[in-house]
Amino acid sequence: MPTPVTIVILAAGLGTRMKSRKAKVLHRAGGRTLVEHVVATARNLAPGDHIFVVVGHQGEQVRQLVAAQGVRFIEQREQKGTGHAVLAGRQDLSGLGGYLVILYGDCPLIRAETLRKLIARMKQSDAGGVLLSARMADPTGYGRVIRDARGHVAAIVEQKAATAEQLAIREANMGIYCFRAPLFWEHAGRIQPHNPAREYYLTDMVEILNRGGHFLEALEVEDTREVLGINNRQELAEADRLFRERKLRELMLGGVTVVKPETVTVDDTVSIGMDTVVEPFAQILGNTKIGENCRIGACTIIRDSVLADEVEIGPFSIVATSGVGRGAVVGPFARLRTGNQVDAGAHIGNFVELKKAHVGAGAKANHLAYLGDTEIGAGTNIGAGTITCNYDGFQKHLTRIGERAFVGSNATLVAPIEIGDGAYLAAGSVITEAVPPDALALGRARQVMKPDWAKKRRALGKK
Repeated sequence: MPTPVTIVILAAGLGTRMKSRKAKVLHRAGGRTLVEHVVATARNLAPGDHIFVVVGHQGEQVRQLVAAQGVRFIEQREQKGTGHAVLAGRQDLSGLGGYLVILYGDCPLIRAETLRKLIARMKQSDAGGVLLSARMADPTGYGRVIRDARGHVAAIVEQKAATAEQLAIREANMGIYCFRAPLFWEHAGRIQPHNPAREYYLTDMVEILNRGGHFLEALEVEDTREVLGINNRQELAEADRLFRERKLRELMLGGVTVVKPETVTVDDTVSIGMDTVVEPFAQILGNTKIGENCRIGACTIIRDSVLADEVEIGPFSIVATSGVGRGAVVGPFARLRTGNQVDAGAHIGNFVELKKAHVGAGAKANHLAYLGDTEIGAGTNIGAGTITCNYDGFQKHLTRIGERAFVGSNATLVAPIEIGDGAYLAAGSVITEAVPPDALALGRARQVMKPDWAKKRRALGKK
């Protein structure tokens, strides 16, 4: 049987250096909050019921974000250091065997592959624990890893307590650990707040285990960017940049063409099919899924939407919480506001806005239209300047337009209203009543001609 892994994610702190009313782990990078990234990584290593998130400041918001992942929670009522955070869960954690991995909710870039290496080192070693370290050009602010003659970790010396010789050491402790769980809990009660801050530090476990006849090893992380902790907005922006670089690399290696990738923004949660082309300055956000052989125009924004294969989104379009069927064309300069479904082969053209609209297969609205709370049948043509008047000042109403209908330019449809299959609406009409199938509806005043009226008016103006 494989050795079970339990993961504890420390996410209780305020993060005062963020200068924010929001808890640090609730800030976003790469399309997710910091804590969501860490939980997603942990789920690659352990089932949800073996992942514990330590919550404190704004804990309810953290719970709401990640509860759907099946994780469990530990409440840390007072924040008294990293050791105190883990000890807060002793009742739930101490009975779990195997390995205990400790992560941080503000260290979102750590890869599952790196943590697997950490656990693998633990399995291959007789050590009581393994910590992640990194050799840094400038380790200022980090605890230094002091190794003994065998290469084991003899101590972690914090910056403030280090001698000049110790400060010259470039190997720094990243604070991510894998312990043998029974051994950890046997000794964890010996962590004491014997420091100026009067806090309980996990780094003390190095000395405690050494005194107990055990040793720790350090595994150097290959890419120090993985262990970037987020303490301020500048570091948050750097994490965001790194996440997006990762995502674009993944997409391009998977067969997606990204033109000028340095200008393109794609969230970590997005999926894009092979042979799709993404043009410069596009933003593809949230839980968006894009099929194969699509084209996403320059400066387009797509959020939480599903695009089938061979869809074209023209430049400067916005698509939000909508579905677009195979071979449909949207834009340029179109806006699908929310809750829309555009079926296969339909065309939504420039300066057309949809809101909670269902546009049937092959239907067209190519120019300058507003279609809200509207159902449009297959093969129907919507003329330029058409609007559905869906709001009466108190509530929204539905417009239904049948299949193969023709709506003339500048038609105004006052909802609630239904237009039958094959009906024609004359250009410039205001339609307030139902139109039967195959009928022609006109709702405009009769044109009146007054010969020479303009000429006479100009003549009067000269007197």
